[in-house]
Amino acid sequence: MTDRIKRNMQPDKPMTLISLRLPDHVIDDLKEVAPSLGFGGYQALIRAYISNGLRKHLAEREAQRAKDSTVEEFSQRLIAHGVPEQAIQEAVAEMRAAR
Repeated sequence: MTDRIKRNMQPDKPMTLISLRLPDHVIDDLKEVAPSLGFGGYQALIRAYISNGLRKHLAEREAQRAKDSTVEEFSQRLIAHGVPEQAIQEAVAEMRAAR
């Protein structure tokens, strides 16, 4: 289990008070939606939205790192088999541009 997961599973995580300006209508909507989603208040819903978005972003970033690592390893194997490094770099750049 990663340190991040262990930290996130702690029951009494330290909290930091922040100030966040949101439009009144957004707060009203959050207050309306929170109970129907099982949240006791709108602030807990905001924390959940932030946590979900952050987890998604971190997972995407980790997946990209894994892809980059695989591409790097494959490139090194191609170089070991005599494929010119310049040709590999151009192919990788083309693949990334096509995304």
